[in-house]
Amino acid sequence: MIKEYIDFPLQELNSFHVEERAAKIIEFDSASDLDIIFSAPNRPEKWYVLGGGNNILFTKRYDGTLIHPVGCGINIISEDNDSITIEAEAAVEWDDLVENCVERALWGAENLSLIPGSVGASPVQNIGAYGAEAKDIISRVHYFDTEECQHHTLTNEECRFGYRDSIFKQELKGRAIITSVEFRLSKHPAPNLGYGDLAAETETRGGATLINIREAVCDIRRRKLPDTSKIGNAGSFFKNPVVDKKVADQLKELHEDMPVYPTADESKCKLAAGWLIDRAGLKGYRNEKVGVHERQALVLVNLGGATGEDVIALAQSVQQSVYDKFGIKIEPEVNIL
Repeated sequence: MIKEYIDFPLQELNSFHVEERAAKIIEFDSASDLDIIFSAPNRPEKWYVLGGGNNILFTKRYDGTLIHPVGCGINIISEDNDSITIEAEAAVEWDDLVENCVERALWGAENLSLIPGSVGASPVQNIGAYGAEAKDIISRVHYFDTEECQHHTLTNEECRFGYRDSIFKQELKGRAIITSVEFRLSKHPAPNLGYGDLAAETETRGGATLINIREAVCDIRRRKLPDTSKIGNAGSFFKNPVVDKKVADQLKELHEDMPVYPTADESKCKLAAGWLIDRAGLKGYRNEKVGVHERQALVLVNLGGATGEDVIALAQSVQQSVYDKFGIKIEPEVNIL
C-alpha cells in the first residue's frame, strides 16, 4: 500500500529531532509499490530514502520526496545443518532482527545489538560494532533500481563492502532503494569477544552464551551512548579514520595510549575518532543548544531546540580541533541533507 503526505513534519522521523519538513513523503510496504511510485508521469524528480532516521541530519527543508519503507516482515528463506538464512524487509528495526536471531539461537548478529536504525540501512553503511560488521552475515541484498525501474539482487561480494562503505554509497548512491536483506546465521557457537571490554562484560554474566553476549553489548552501549528518545543524536557522528601505518606509528610514539587497530590492508591502520576528539579537549563540550556527549566523544547531541546548521557548525569545529592537534582529518558518518 502506498500513502502520500504533503508538507510533512520530520522532527519525529530523525533521531537528532531537528524541526524540518519535507515537501512530500511517500510510504510503501511492498517492493512492487516502487514500480508505481517511479513510473511516469508521477515519478519524483528529487528523492531520498528515509528509513529509521537514525543516521541523518536535516539542515533545511527537504524540497523533494522522501521515500519511506514501512514493510516489516521477517521470514526464513533456507536452512541446513549448519545455518539458517533469514530475509528481513527494509523497515524492520535492526535491533528487533538481532533479538530475533538470538531468540532462535542463531549466531552472528549478537555483537551488533542495540545499533539504532533499520535493516535497509545496514548494507549501505555496513554497520558495525565490537569487532563485527553487517557484511559478516549479509548473504544477499534486494533493491529497486530507480533508473532502470527494475528489481535486482546483489550477492555479498557484489556489494563491495568496506569500512562503513558499500556499492550503495558509491555507484548505486541516489539510484538504489533497498527493499529487503538476506542474512546467513550460524547454528553453531562462534563468540566474537576480542573487542574492547566485551569479553570481561560477558564473563561477569556467566560466559559466552548468545544471551550473555547480547546483554553485555547492550549494557556497554547504554553506558556509553545517549538514548535518542531523551536527547537528540545520531550515534557515532564521525567515522574512525584510516591512515597510513607510518602515520599511525608516528602518532603512537607521541601518544603511547592511543588506540590503533589493524585493517585488511597491512599498510593502513584505523584510529579511534572518539579518542582523538577526547584528547583534543572536546569530550563533554557544550555550546548553547549542541554539544559533544560527556561519555562518548564520537556523539554530537542536540541539547534542545538545535537546528541542523547548529550541529554542522559544531561538527566543523570538532574536525578542525582534531586536525590542529593531530593532523588527522575525521569525516562524518552521518548523512547530511
